[in-house]
Amino acid sequence: MADETAELPRLGDEGGYTAEELSAARADWSDFPTVRTGRPSTRQTSPAPPRPGARQPTATPTDPEGAAAFTGHPLPETHSEGASATAPIPAPSLEERDWHRNIRHLEHRLLGAERTLTYREMAQRMGVSTRSARRLWRALGFPNLEEDVKAFTEADAEALAQMVDLVREGHLNQETAISLTRSVGQMTDRMVVWQIEALVEDKIANQELSDAEARSQVVEALPELIDPLQQLMSYAWRRQLSAALQRLTVRVESGLASVSRGRDGSEPDAPLPLARAVGFADLVSYTSLSRQMSERTLAHMVQRFESRCAEIISIGGGRLVKTVGDEVLYNAETPEAGAEIALALAETIAADDVLPEARVSVVWGRVLSRMGDIYGPTVNLAARLTSLADPGTILVDSTTAARLEENPDYMLVPQPPRIVRGFGEVALSMLLRARGSSIALDNS
Repeated sequence: MADETAELPRLGDEGGYTAEELSAARADWSDFPTVRTGRPSTRQTSPAPPRPGARQPTATPTDPEGAAAFTGHPLPETHSEGASATAPIPAPSLEERDWHRNIRHLEHRLLGAERTLTYREMAQRMGVSTRSARRLWRALGFPNLEEDVKAFTEADAEALAQMVDLVREGHLNQETAISLTRSVGQMTDRMVVWQIEALVEDKIANQELSDAEARSQVVEALPELIDPLQQLMSYAWRRQLSAALQRLTVRVESGLASVSRGRDGSEPDAPLPLARAVGFADLVSYTSLSRQMSERTLAHMVQRFESRCAEIISIGGGRLVKTVGDEVLYNAETPEAGAEIALALAETIAADDVLPEARVSVVWGRVLSRMGDIYGPTVNLAARLTSLADPGTILVDSTTAARLEENPDYMLVPQPPRIVRGFGEVALSMLLRARGSSIALDNS
């Protein structure tokens, strides 16, 4: 890829690189079979230098010792050239110094060590080329940095080396290692942004603080929250992996005979591996409503929609694939589970005074699952049907209707055929509940 090639040293820029390092840099991950060297067994705890590019508080010329102690560097003779060179820069207040000191302590606690390594030094700890180290670092979702910036810790090298070892030992190939690393990076990025914004919103709502004041208080509260949140994350990952293993086991034991009922094998999604019920729910008139709402009211509506949908999908045995503002995408293992979730979504949203009505669809077919998302004609058809549904209703295609009409709990009302972009004329039915009750929610 173009961005990978850009990392290689150019002719004339090889100063400081050994012949072995240059050879490794021009390889892809062919250096993985080599043995890692130079990984120390103890953590480095020496003071970290200031981060390049970061704003460093300075003191007045009358307080050189205090300023040097705070920034880690002696004061320059002048701050700038010209008439403004003699203008004193105010010294940071005691409160500002405490704030930055607390931030530094918090960062050290989160990272586990000081930033003492450059890209090349981290790569040496891992036993790979700088190029390979960059690929893994970017896969975690972080930007490239300059070669000579000491931005990495021994803990960074240890963590990334785990993926390198899995490749060396033959458990993964290189691209799978990158994909797994990217999955962690993307999920944790979204998770921490979600958590911080939830904490900020809590401060604003319950303590009547401004946004800036709330964010400041969240930073002060984080030290007490780190360990509980980390323990919950680790536990949730293991629990989710266990649930995925159980689903996989049931699927293998039950075989694939049941997934082909109502299908003749000529469908566009036939080559795809996973049979799933795919559903969408889309809030009606969201765009126009959002223009009329305050920021807080809009946030409340979106959070309520997402939390309601997540609860229904979870209780119904489905998986929330993703949410995009006014829309939610889910899948389920059986047509019946997908239908129950669709009915519960439509009924619950219609009964909620805060939310507008929703258009809902559910389609039984085959999908491709990659990077936590799902793809294929089934997903596209479900999305198209959502846009065709009337507010408060659920549309299904003929294949899904054929599977559900066998169940007396559901009523399928035929609708006029519609031309669906990319699918031609599609026979549609409206899904209704014939008997039974909706998914029970915990409203306590």
